[in-house]
Amino acid sequence: MRRSDLVFGFTSVSPMNEQHRNLVLMRHAKSAYPDGVADYDRPLAPRGIREARLAGEWLRANVPTVDSVLCSTATRTRETLVRTGIDAPVRYAQRLYGATPGAVIEEINRVADEITTLLVIGHEPTTSALALILATADSTKSTVAQRISEKFPTSAIAVLRIEGRWEDLRPGDASLVAFHVPREA
Repeated sequence: MRRSDLVFGFTSVSPMNEQHRNLVLMRHAKSAYPDGVADYDRPLAPRGIREARLAGEWLRANVPTVDSVLCSTATRTRETLVRTGIDAPVRYAQRLYGATPGAVIEEINRVADEITTLLVIGHEPTTSALALILATADSTKSTVAQRISEKFPTSAIAVLRIEGRWEDLRPGDASLVAFHVPREA
């Protein structure tokens, strides 16, 4: 069992059993606001570049290996992914830019069964709303849920555990297991 498995209570599951899945929701890193650049095309700010790298380091140390990424096509989300250093197959979805939580769930429902850890890089206010909508009633009473509802800053990461298949994911089906905001000390 890996150290990261112990951090969040993840355990190995026999291939013959229904295994849990890990959904990692990340807000893009801090973006710049250059004059004359449309919102969709905004690049990362220097702070965002640093924090995306820190987010990638935290993910590699604390979450099972990401085997697939679902990413908004906006410039800042694509740059966030690159700066995390996460090396996994990516599906870019323009629909994630300005999406509702329901639209993101529909995109997650399309993920292949063999994927066990999915990273979704998106935008606010959708990312925090999605984490809270997917959380079970017990999870929404947790400290993790409280922190998410207060603020989901740039580069923040919510980790949820899902029992069952991606295509069956519905509101209230996931347990919130972690929330992290990568910042330099």
